[in-house]
Amino acid sequence: MTETKKSITVKGNPMALSGTQPSIGDTAPDFEVVKNDMSPFRLSEIKGKVLVICSVGSLDTSTCDTEVRKFNEQATSLGDDVAVLVISMDLPFAQTRWCGAAGVKNVQTLSDHKKADFGNAYGVLIKDLRLLARAVFVVDKTGVIRYIEIVDELSNEPDYEAALKAAKEALK
Repeated sequence: MTETKKSITVKGNPMALSGTQPSIGDTAPDFEVVKNDMSPFRLSEIKGKVLVICSVGSLDTSTCDTEVRKFNEQATSLGDDVAVLVISMDLPFAQTRWCGAAGVKNVQTLSDHKKADFGNAYGVLIKDLRLLARAVFVVDKTGVIRYIEIVDELSNEPDYEAALKAAKEALK
């Protein structure tokens, strides 16, 4: 059973999370976000892969920049059966610009700016700021959530080792 987080902190200030948080063992909720080319993306489009789904506040912040670069570096070592998705409220244009400047090619950035569908489906929407909490979800090839980390403080990095270990175990 996964503990449901009702809030996180942002620079030490408590912020409520909205939406429904899934638990380990649940089927990953479907959601619709926007690709960098402005077309819709649904989680249900990806079949038969292990997914590492990261939500971040904004790619233009130092912690998010570091996190996405680290997952980008690790993505190739995980192999073709793993997809790394990074979801933020950043506009698709900003995500494209950031990926180009950072040389990020091994993760797929997606925008939840239109409907906050991912944020609500995974319980990581910081409603007052209309940003996403920093979180990592690992989903196995059958669509079942195997790992969840919702970081207590938005400016802290996730536990990369634990997330990558969960992704590798989901490949077995």
